[in-house]
Amino acid sequence: MEQWWIWVLAIVPGPALAALVWWLDRYDREPRDLLIGCFLWGASITIPVGIVEVALASFYEPDTSQLLHAFIYAFFVVAAVEELAKYFVVRTYVYWRPDFDEPYDGITYTVMVAMGFATVENVMYVVAHGADMQLPIALVRMFTAVPAHAADAVLMGYFLGLAKFAGSPRPYHIAAIVAAIIAHGLYDLFIFYGSPSLLSLGAIAVLIVTVRLSVRAIRLHQELSPFRESRQ
Repeated sequence: MEQWWIWVLAIVPGPALAALVWWLDRYDREPRDLLIGCFLWGASITIPVGIVEVALASFYEPDTSQLLHAFIYAFFVVAAVEELAKYFVVRTYVYWRPDFDEPYDGITYTVMVAMGFATVENVMYVVAHGADMQLPIALVRMFTAVPAHAADAVLMGYFLGLAKFAGSPRPYHIAAIVAAIIAHGLYDLFIFYGSPSLLSLGAIAVLIVTVRLSVRAIRLHQELSPFRESRQ
């Protein structure tokens, strides 16, 4: 029974957060095949991204007890590689499709990709630990790492939604990547470099701020929906 609960805790948070973001798309919800496709593409890039991260880390062998090394590892190895991979999936798989027809869709599709990625990553973390640590790892990541991936994706998706309908989209594409990498990198920096107290304070503080920003981003794009008046 305990093993069953471990897998529920490892697998369910990602789809649950993806479903929440889909539900908040009140005025023009996206087709299920694209949502599932985004989720599966996000899941499929997890292992290749992990291989790239391991290769980069082995190239310069970071000592994360040193602040500079922790910074490079958090921002340029983990955050940059993961967020660029998610951005690449959104841009190549769904960005140009006609169903991407309002700013909120940037949030919806990016979160789907991120939650596919986070779900596989979660399972890998649980599997990598011994039986006595699997339940604590699954519980902690359910309230930290998975919501962090979702919040980072909302920030990226917010700017991608603006980019899709802007006359000059390039600044918004840059903002999408930079915002996600900064939020992700700061969160990871406290984890890689910090003591337990720094982890509990710094990383959680970053998560809270990022979640608050993502909630605001969702509300702004709800208000910008061109379908809003016709559905009220």
